[in-house]
Amino acid sequence: PVDNVISDQTGQFDLRFILWRHFCAQNNIPVEMLPSQLDGEQKEQWEELKNSRLRTPGQK
Repeated sequence: PVDNVISDQTGQFDLRFILWRHFCAQNNIPVEMLPSQLDGEQKEQWEELKNSRLRTPGQK
């Protein structure tokens, strides 16, 4: 996993945003949509993907 933080250096190329764009493309979701706008099943899929690919600060 990679760190789940946004730095001033990476901005839109932050790995969270790249992962979100990948998820949207795979699930035919407009990239402008926010994760909070996902329905139940899509939200679960996003959380699973995010948790498997990203780690929170301090997590090893």
